[in-house]
Amino acid sequence: MTQTNPLVVDLSHWDPADDYEAVAESGIVGVIYKATEGQSYTDPTYVAQQQAAKRAGLQWGAYHFADSSMVQGQIDNFMRFACPDPDELFCLDWEDNGGDTMDVDDVIRWVEGVEARLGRRGECVLYGGNTVKENAPNNSFLMQRRLWLCQYGSTPTLPDGWENYWLWQYTDGVYGPTPHTIDGIGPCDINHYDGSAEQLIAEWATGDSDVTPPVPPDPDDVINLIVAAPKGTTLRVRQISYDQIRDIRRRGIKRGERQ
Repeated sequence: MTQTNPLVVDLSHWDPADDYEAVAESGIVGVIYKATEGQSYTDPTYVAQQQAAKRAGLQWGAYHFADSSMVQGQIDNFMRFACPDPDELFCLDWEDNGGDTMDVDDVIRWVEGVEARLGRRGECVLYGGNTVKENAPNNSFLMQRRLWLCQYGSTPTLPDGWENYWLWQYTDGVYGPTPHTIDGIGPCDINHYDGSAEQLIAEWATGDSDVTPPVPPDPDDVINLIVAAPKGTTLRVRQISYDQIRDIRRRGIKRGERQ
């Protein structure tokens, strides 16, 4: 049996955290939260949970639960609602959904589409278990992304072609190895990581732990913003390129549409 190293939880409106300070004190360093599903669903607890987790110093990630509906609508739904910041992880949750399961071609289209919109090629995390093993063995495109493997047995088994997983979801809070519960949440999905907490944090958003220090900006390229707001207001500023602005306009996504 593989000794578990529980560093990440994944949650949704079904099991939101009550106390992220307690979550952090228990040794968890990252949270991956359900943001969207299909073409229209958005998790009503997402924003409040995101703010609370970040206040507690936790790494944040967003996942989209895939279905078999039009993939462009699913991309648009995720981007309108979550649109992850550069320091946030993003993931496609590809699991068995009966007759509503996304096929592998649409998985690739979703990953390509979201990565292009974010300007973050190769950084999408793919979540799955039997769906990956049965529908995408040796898939060269998906194998270039980090695999978040779902398997509640004592030892994880990789899909054909994959040399390793990035995260291993070893329990749903009931089945699988222990521990099954996390302080501040209770029973929940918990994930094993093979390295240290420091290594996980370093590679959280991009998958690359060997980060080159940024070059100091030219003073002429710096824009100073002064925002008058009441004390306690949370301000989120995201820098995007002119190419991304043109892409947003081309797709008809209007300002203020993001929730």
